[in-house]
Amino acid sequence: MVRVNKRTAKRGEQYVEDRRGQSGRRNTAPRRGGGGVPMGKAGGGLGAIIAIILALIFGGNIAGDGGSASGIDINSPGGFGSGQQVPANSGSSELDPDADTVELMQFVMADSQDVWSAYFDQVGLQYQFTKMIIFEDQVSTGCGNATSAVGPFYCPAPNDRNVYIDLGFFDELASPRFGAAGDFAQAYVVAHEVGHHIQSVTGISDQVRQAQGSNPGSKNQLSVLQELQADCFAGVWAYSANQRTDDAGRSIIQIGDIEEGLAAAQAVGDDRIQSQAGMTVDPHTWTHGSARQRQGWFTKGLQSGDPEQCDTYSVGADGF
Repeated sequence: MVRVNKRTAKRGEQYVEDRRGQSGRRNTAPRRGGGGVPMGKAGGGLGAIIAIILALIFGGNIAGDGGSASGIDINSPGGFGSGQQVPANSGSSELDPDADTVELMQFVMADSQDVWSAYFDQVGLQYQFTKMIIFEDQVSTGCGNATSAVGPFYCPAPNDRNVYIDLGFFDELASPRFGAAGDFAQAYVVAHEVGHHIQSVTGISDQVRQAQGSNPGSKNQLSVLQELQADCFAGVWAYSANQRTDDAGRSIIQIGDIEEGLAAAQAVGDDRIQSQAGMTVDPHTWTHGSARQRQGWFTKGLQSGDPEQCDTYSVGADGF
């Protein structure tokens, strides 16, 4: 169980916007099954060297254009609407059966971004903070309308750049189908999506998207590398969290937490999902990577704590 630092969670309130109840009802019922798997995708790598590598491999102009967004399956080039702002829920959090989960979301959003902000300072960049939008059933974003079926995702549209999640996704992740219960598994999901934000604000997402446009045959391959890098970035945050304590001076990450994160990474592997669905396991159709690859890159980030070790583009999907 992740030991939440209450002060950090309190500060994280500014990074979590609760849009549940926009349908007119307060979310007081027990959690229902939520979003689909796998998690939403976006983003690319770190450092100018990756742009050079992509240019050598795929050719074409891959300079970031700062324009149209890419990412989850609901997106298509040029097909992005403007996000509609929906008032956040009001009322007592004591009535919310997901209050503890929301607090965990606030903690991870603040803590993980503290880590990235410090890293950006080290390399002479200014970090741009993102928010998590908690929704129920459906949501309007800068990348278009989305339903819970897409699972957690990050919208990289310039007028958005937020993380989105229906908390019901965690019920599905913990179900016998996926077997990835636990709050650290949930924290891994959040840290993964924040990883996509890192890819977006560094401009590499634009570069990767343009490389995909220059060579459509590379689309799935690059998508896998993007997702694996986000897994590695989640591991970088876990490395940092493992060095710190909660308000009582106890380690934030406890024995067994890492296993929860690894189980979550395995649960959303493309091969595992295809196999469970009774489909032929076909690596050519993967967009997120195999269970082994996702675990491997999460572990690489966890063991190194160094974002520069998350360069999936130089070493490939199995280069952990």
